[in-house]
Amino acid sequence: MTMEQAVELKNQGNSALKNNNFDKAIGLYTQAIELDPTQAVFYSNRAQAYIKTEAFGLAVEDGTKSIEADPNYTKGYYRRAVANAAILKYKEAIKDLKVVLVKAPGDKVAKQYHNEFVKILKQKKFEDAIRGEDTPSAMSQVDFNNPIVGKNPFKQNQLDITVTGTDGKTNEQHIEVNGITKDFIDEMIDIFKRGEKLPKKYAYALIIACNNLLKQEPSMVNISLPNMKKNGKNEVVLEGVDTLTVCGDTHGQFYDLLNIFETYGWVNDRHAYLFNGDFVDRGSWSTEVAFLLYALKLRYPHRLFLNRGNHETNDMNKVYGFEGECKAKYSETLYLMFSESFGSLPLATLIGNDYLVMHGGLFSDDNITLDDIRKINRFKATQPPKEGIEMELLWTDPQPMPGRTPNRRGIGIQFGPDVTEKFCVSNDLSGIIRSHEVRMEGYEKEHNDKLITVFSAPNYCDSQGNKGAIINFTVKNNGEFNLDCEQFEAVPHPDIKPMAYTTNFGL
Repeated sequence: MTMEQAVELKNQGNSALKNNNFDKAIGLYTQAIELDPTQAVFYSNRAQAYIKTEAFGLAVEDGTKSIEADPNYTKGYYRRAVANAAILKYKEAIKDLKVVLVKAPGDKVAKQYHNEFVKILKQKKFEDAIRGEDTPSAMSQVDFNNPIVGKNPFKQNQLDITVTGTDGKTNEQHIEVNGITKDFIDEMIDIFKRGEKLPKKYAYALIIACNNLLKQEPSMVNISLPNMKKNGKNEVVLEGVDTLTVCGDTHGQFYDLLNIFETYGWVNDRHAYLFNGDFVDRGSWSTEVAFLLYALKLRYPHRLFLNRGNHETNDMNKVYGFEGECKAKYSETLYLMFSESFGSLPLATLIGNDYLVMHGGLFSDDNITLDDIRKINRFKATQPPKEGIEMELLWTDPQPMPGRTPNRRGIGIQFGPDVTEKFCVSNDLSGIIRSHEVRMEGYEKEHNDKLITVFSAPNYCDSQGNKGAIINFTVKNNGEFNLDCEQFEAVPHPDIKPMAYTTNFGL
């Protein structure tokens, strides 16, 4: 009877997985495993549910348990390969796919993924070999003296682009761009809605001009609304601003980004926004999202702020779609320029000297302070290191239990409420705001309400069914401020699937 009950729980888990109810599926598979821990399929199926929730480290563990339960069960190797590839461990993924192809030589999907991972690994080795300090900036390769080639979809608004100089070390161009008006941005949005692209000359100019602007900002930006109580180091007071809206991941969901602005208000002199990383990848309008945010940053440099996320990195862009999208819609040069500009994005923002906002989370060392974040030299390399506080700002996640544990993603750590409490006390903060994880309600208050996760990509990947959310800061008369979390639903978009510009790898 126990085996029959376990199989029934597995079947229910399969149904939940098919209906994208991943957490329910994980719970049902776990119950099945508790009744009968000898069945390879139970671990393999739970691994697939973990993959769908981006718990890749746990998926690797379940793939291993599936293989241990039955070394001839090929799906265990397959699941572990997909999970390892998701956290950029291509060598391990290739080893497992070779086993699959020995046991099932006719498996076309395994062969496709094997060949793709080998290709990615070779390309990465080649890029690492040719990349050096003397590698010219992609931003130095654009000739702005030539007229626009091909169709210019702009009818009413044009950009005036002037090269004002070059960087003596990288030969990167400094340019002045005039004409980024509200009307230009409105027309650009209409062009995107029609499925058309920017002229490459305009696209390149927006990236270079925004990169020049981002490079002037510190690694931790310090902003405050007028009359907020605390004063701090290098604080920029956003005079005249009534509301500061913090958004989490938008992940190339262009129509949901437009809905945020249409619902809560556009960036303007009285309304500032902070986007907390992961603008690109997954969704298939990542270039449109990036161009809209860059244009708004240029139009309102002290009203729109951008933090870097773990998906504003080359390794993630190769797997999750942004590189392929840039090449399909524009050119490899455009992707390389975006990649360079991502290296200029700040890593954190301090609001009112009271709330620290970063994409991932806190640190493996209790002694890290705000000054340590300020001192990060994010220009040493365009790609963040694989360890240390810069990586942790982009990758770590909270957990409900005290202390620290390895991250369920397979990268970085998880930190408990005691870690959050200690960091807030030692740095005189009221709380932490971070993103990086789907929350079914769009946001979640954790760690005795001292940590808030906000996620702004509703119905993530057209499959999760989650709400999106934003956080609004407004100041009271006494200098304290309101912090209000507001939710919204996904809106319709054209029939283009997520990750349309990359091989899905079962993710």
